Amino acid sequence: MKLIVGLGNPGSRYQFSKHNMGFLVLDKLAQQQNISLRQEKFDARFGKGKIGKAAVLLAKPQTFMNLSGVAVRKLTDYFKTNLEDLIVIHDDIDLPFKTIRLKIDGGDGGHKGLRSIIDHLGGSEFIRVRLGIGKPSHRTMVEEYVLGCFSEEEMEILPDITGRACDAVVEVISSGIQTAMNTFNVRGVTDKDCTFEL
Repeated sequence: MKLIVGLGNPGSRYQFSKHNMGFLVLDKLAQQQNISLRQEKFDARFGKGKIGKAAVLLAKPQTFMNLSGVAVRKLTDYFKTNLEDLIVIHDDIDLPFKTIRLKIDGGDGGHKGLRSIIDHLGGSEFIRVRLGIGKPSHRTMVEEYVLGCFSEEEMEILPDITGRACDAVVEVISSGIQTAMNTFNVRGVTDKDCTFEL
């Protein structure tokens, strides 16, 4: 079973914050694949279903971002999920807004949610779907920036970005990470007037 985790902070206050890109994509993926996220256990909201012929578990940790690894560890332990079967969807300030990139393994890049997952799982050999949110003008403003909401202009194209990210996840599930990276990790891919450096 593939475990697909979207990172974010629970609560309406953070619903459309930049740090909640993972939640936004997971919600859209669940809707597209007709998977209900009504179950609440293991410090997460989750649901089981299928993407194509593959059994999947979609989950949103409810521990707040910096403790995401607590929920992910409980889920992987209970459902006996290996690191290579874990896909984590998260925001990334090192990528420009509208940019999506697939990656396997690597460090946390300063992302505290990823750091928590790596620390709790004892390894980093999982797939990441990185969603660019851009950088603040000053390094000291990072926390305020990531917890801030998208602008009206950004909100208008957000459905296209989250939709493209869902396509990337489906491709990983159906064709494998290497094929998905070959398809999506290309510069200048244009879709509905949005440029994705995937």
